[in-house]
Amino acid sequence: MTSHKTAQTMKPATAAKKLGVYLEATPAEFQEGLVSRTELNALQADPPEWLQELRRNGPHPRPVVAAKLGVSISGLARGGVTEALTTEQIEELKKESPDWLQKERATQAEVRKEAVRVKEKNAARDAAPDAPRS
Repeated sequence: MTSHKTAQTMKPATAAKKLGVYLEATPAEFQEGLVSRTELNALQADPPEWLQELRRNGPHPRPVVAAKLGVSISGLARGGVTEALTTEQIEELKKESPDWLQKERATQAEVRKEAVRVKEKNAARDAAPDAPRS
């Protein structure tokens, strides 16, 4: 008995998320069809011009915008940024450095510091042979 493998497919929104691009900015044929795992791997390995352009200049989805600004997605929302931004708009925000961006960057830095502290604490606890586990 032979098993037939069916191609694993995903919705365009899922593929766009995995590629780190804003779905509405992708070509119509990408938005309208299903994307197989093989097609996704091909896009990642050898991105076509449209994908390179989107990654370079945007518009970028909120997770990418947040990463480029050094803030959380929630921080973007608190700052009033709810739409996709181009690289140029992101650079302009960085130059302007509004109060909300400075505050959110400081908050994100504290979150990262705390994560490192907790990780180090857990590593030290795990390294101690007879340390009580809580």
